[in-house]
Amino acid sequence: MIEFYPQIKHAHMDLALTSGALFALRGAALLAGMRWPKAASVRYTSYTIDTALLTAAILLLTLLPGALYANGWLATKVVLIVVYVVLGMLAFGDKRPRRARIMFYAAALLTFGQIYGIARAHHPLGLLSLL
Repeated sequence: MIEFYPQIKHAHMDLALTSGALFALRGAALLAGMRWPKAASVRYTSYTIDTALLTAAILLLTLLPGALYANGWLATKVVLIVVYVVLGMLAFGDKRPRRARIMFYAAALLTFGQIYGIARAHHPLGLLSLL
């Protein structure tokens, strides 16, 4: 199975960027008052991308040696993914004031950026570790 590592890694990276881009686009459209982001087809597209992303992540986790994760970057990334999902749910909810949804949306985008930085740097501080 290790022979498929490059393809799985690239699929995971592409799916992560696609998921983040779709989230950013949907969030901006919702905050602009558009209705299409709440359409079932858009939601199911998002669910499909995220399911494929999670599948690729699990495959990578089983393929790679545990020593690669020794510095805690993966645990940090997983915790931030949960934070990102919760912030996204709060941003997309209709019951909160617009200002709160904007703040949750911005926080979710910043969290996504930190997750991306952690994944690229393989360090719990992400790209901040380069400073």
